Amino acid sequence: MFYDGRKSKDSCLEVVYRMYWLCYHIHTCKKTQVALVHGISMGGGASLMVPMKFSVVTEKTVFATPEASIGFHTDCGFSYMLSNLPGYLGEYLALTGARLNGKELVAAGLATHFVPSEKLLELEKRLLSLNSGNENAVKSVIEEFSINVQIDEESVLNKKSIIDECFSKDSVEEIIKSFEAEASKEGNAWIGAVVKGLKRSSPTGLKITLRSIHEGKKQTLPECLKKEFRLTVNILQSTISSDVYEGIRALTIDKDNAPKWDPPSLDKVDSEKVDLVFQSFEEDLELQIPEKEECRWDGKYENSVYATLKVANEPNFSGHLQSFP
Repeated sequence: MFYDGRKSKDSCLEVVYRMYWLCYHIHTCKKTQVALVHGISMGGGASLMVPMKFSVVTEKTVFATPEASIGFHTDCGFSYMLSNLPGYLGEYLALTGARLNGKELVAAGLATHFVPSEKLLELEKRLLSLNSGNENAVKSVIEEFSINVQIDEESVLNKKSIIDECFSKDSVEEIIKSFEAEASKEGNAWIGAVVKGLKRSSPTGLKITLRSIHEGKKQTLPECLKKEFRLTVNILQSTISSDVYEGIRALTIDKDNAPKWDPPSLDKVDSEKVDLVFQSFEEDLELQIPEKEECRWDGKYENSVYATLKVANEPNFSGHLQSFP
């Protein structure tokens, strides 16, 4: 979808706007929400799991936020969710795209309950038969099926001291250098593959993602979503790089797994250009998130300026969005 619209100035803009607006409402919804996750839950899909009041996972659940590796960034509220994880686990997950299984998700606080897959269908039927959204009633049913789990000894969650030491650094370059130094120590053979993955990733995507996670530590959810909206619009419009389209091409179109990043290395990424994609838009072009409960449904795409913009007749549309020359 994004790849097909790569030459359009409004590439999937409506989808992006609606998704981030929806993310806000999922996070702040007062009704009891339950996600039953059995399989892959990555990127935007994971944003429909983690914020729920109850997120139930199984031994077949796989979670990851791999966007940085293809030239994108950790979005759909994850610059807020990951930045609030203990220590520097959020930076690790965002930059490496590391996968977590169901047990690890519960241990990390990204899911609430673990239910064996053979019991999931029965749990679903029981929840539907409740015919009630009472939080305590829903929780009671889920806990009838859930079990306590222990993460495996080799889990990355047991490598917290190394992750915190390395991923607390201020730059991607420092993180990789520190991580490589740890790789030479006994028992750290697992680091080699992770470092290799980091070095294969989009330099621009890594730089943008790390800064976004760092900023997320001091931002509210609405601030994170507005920031992510700006980043996504600028990335899809190739404001400073077309890496996201090159990443999609290499991974899913031609499947040669040989992306040609531009710029090709971390030291070639211009920090001033990175600043550009974080700049605020003009107020009416920002993601419109309601600030008061009584205005909860304000800010819909249909009521935004984007719904009335005539892109075909706006040769400078990109400039309007970016709010810089």
